Formats: sequence, C-alpha cells, structure tokens
Amino acid sequence: MKTFSFEKLKVWQKARELSKVIHKTTKHFPEDECFGLSNQMRRCSISMSFNIAERTGRHSNKDKARFTEIAYGSALELLNQSILSNNLGFLSDDLYKEIRHYLTEITAMLDAHYKLQSKQYKSIS
Repeated sequence: MKTFSFEKLKVWQKARELSKVIHKTTKHFPEDECFGLSNQMRRCSISMSFNIAERTGRHSNKDKARFTEIAYGSALELLNQSILSNNLGFLSDDLYKEIRHYLTEITAMLDAHYKLQSKQYKSIS
C-alpha cells in the first residue's frame, strides 16, 4: 500500500493524535453540548489534519502556505475552545494541559512550514 507524503509529516501525525484525544474527551461533555462546543472542537481538530494533508497536494508554495495558515487558524480556534471548556469545567486541568501541549507543538511545526513556504514563494515572485 502506498504511503502518501502527508502521512510522513510529524505535524500531520501529531494533529491526528490530538484529534483522537479530542474525540475521546468530548464524549464526556454534557449532552447539551453535543452540537455546540463538543462538535466545534471535533471539527477544528479534524480540520488541522485535513488541511495539512490537502496542502501536500498543492503545487505552488503560495497554495501550500495558504493551507498551512488554515490549519494554524484551526489550531488556535481549538486552543480557545479548550480554554473555555476548562473554564466551564468540561475539561480537567490535566487534559487541558495535554491538549495545550499538543497545540504548542503543532503550531510551532506549522509556523516553520509556513515560513519555509512563504520564503520559497517570495523568492520566485
């Protein structure tokens, strides 16, 4: 079976791991949050890995940088949702710290990818 390039990226692997954590964690949120915060957190966590994968299929560095930006935005949105979930008592302090640690790693890797893609794009413009 062929392995696609995005599957080898550490940032994609981390985003996928975090998505599993988010899905397991949000199962325990209050039932009335099923279509609210819980759903939004799941969508953001999935969006990161989806956009990382999609950027590898793009040919121009400008397009790659754009999909990296979108993944980064989803990471920050998930951080904000995690802060709120912790404040509301839906996330324990330990789970919040674990999620924040994942997001710190992921955003650092995305930032490095973005800088490289932007630099390459500007050098050919």
